[in-house]
Amino acid sequence: MVDHLANTEINSQRIAAVENCFGASGQPLAVPGRVLLGEGILTKECRKKPKPRIFFLFNDILVYGSIVINKRKYNSQHIIPLEDVTLETLPDTLQMKNRWMIKTSKKSFVVSAASLTERKEWINHLEECIGHLLTKTGRQHSTGHAPLRVCNLCYRQLLAEKKKEAEAEGRQPEPSRSAIPGYEPSSGDDSDKSDDDKADQWPADTEFYTSEVSWSSFHS
Repeated sequence: MVDHLANTEINSQRIAAVENCFGASGQPLAVPGRVLLGEGILTKECRKKPKPRIFFLFNDILVYGSIVINKRKYNSQHIIPLEDVTLETLPDTLQMKNRWMIKTSKKSFVVSAASLTERKEWINHLEECIGHLLTKTGRQHSTGHAPLRVCNLCYRQLLAEKKKEAEAEGRQPEPSRSAIPGYEPSSGDDSDKSDDDKADQWPADTEFYTSEVSWSSFHS
């Protein structure tokens, strides 16, 4: 797929469109050999509450940002090198379904897709790109990852579950806020820029996700 799309006019147009949507606030994305493979809206578990974010999958990086006007304007651009990424499928919760964790050495976070099918597509394409990059560079999968940042509500729920487990086993629960291996309560440092300023401009009455609507697409 990458060989087929590389150096084509349609690929150049797609990348230029993404750059235009981020405007001056984003970084240049067009480099030789880079291919835009897919895009879509995923829900990212942020500090205050889950929020929709636009994601773009390239053959070497994952780009995401906040939605101002869908397909027209995005901001708070983040770029993640894929060779530093590992993935972990997560169980559903009452609030979120079709979840998985994107783990890197600097930042780890949880996203969810509109459907189980879309989660499978994202994970399959991500793993294919990551595997290709590691084979090309001769590197191994990264083993050191930042804890998963979860919202304060989820962290309190996890902490309460750990406390119940400890009491059931006759152990004294840990007093530290960081008593859950692999999890850290979210902080301002982990939040997207738009999480702490004015509310996102995404229409308040938009329902995520509506049925029979594909929120992600992949190019071939």
